[in-house]
Amino acid sequence: MSTPIRVLVADDEPLIAAGIRTVLESAGDIAVVAEAGNGRAAVEEAVRHRPDVALLDIRMPLLDGLAAAEELRRRAPAVRTVVLTSYGGEPNVLRAIEGGASGFILKNCTPDELIRAVRAAHDGEAYLSPAVTRLVLGLVAPAEATRQREAAARLAALAPREADVARLVAEGLPNADIGRRLGMSEPSVKTYVSRVLTKLDCANRVQAALLVRDAAILPTAEDLR
Repeated sequence: MSTPIRVLVADDEPLIAAGIRTVLESAGDIAVVAEAGNGRAAVEEAVRHRPDVALLDIRMPLLDGLAAAEELRRRAPAVRTVVLTSYGGEPNVLRAIEGGASGFILKNCTPDELIRAVRAAHDGEAYLSPAVTRLVLGLVAPAEATRQREAAARLAALAPREADVARLVAEGLPNADIGRRLGMSEPSVKTYVSRVLTKLDCANRVQAALLVRDAAILPTAEDLR
């Protein structure tokens, strides 16, 4: 039997936290190893227990979920964070992405969506609720010239195959689909994605995707086949 995905649940409403635990543990491959009722405790519990994924509510006392995600990136960078909130406003989405969150989902999501988000974060992939995805895509209005040049300069450091992978990451494709498009094995794609994130200094796939879109990189002929 494979090792379950270890999750920290942080929410200041005990009833909601209990419901989240029930949903996650019903999946069979997820175990809630710690809980916290505020952002400060969430950081300390994550540092102590080193879960695979920290599920953080935004509206928490002492330290909100977004600030907790940013602190976790510094103190426990191996812990993937997923932000769960009733509020999907633009500033929250952008701050979560900039803070290195691997996922951003709304509390009106289905149990299956919550489970998918945790699994995706554990696998090193980003997960955004459909409504949040539409909001993010709406933010990619024509970039200012300076921002576009800076993004293009960072992407120029990529080798051709890395650039191909980055473009498909920007399309929101998971590793398996990228592999099929480029004729690569899934483990190879995972290696390339990690290399791309390192070279671009991006915390996750969402940041890399936005960087690609800022640079206005167009699909290659191979991508269009």
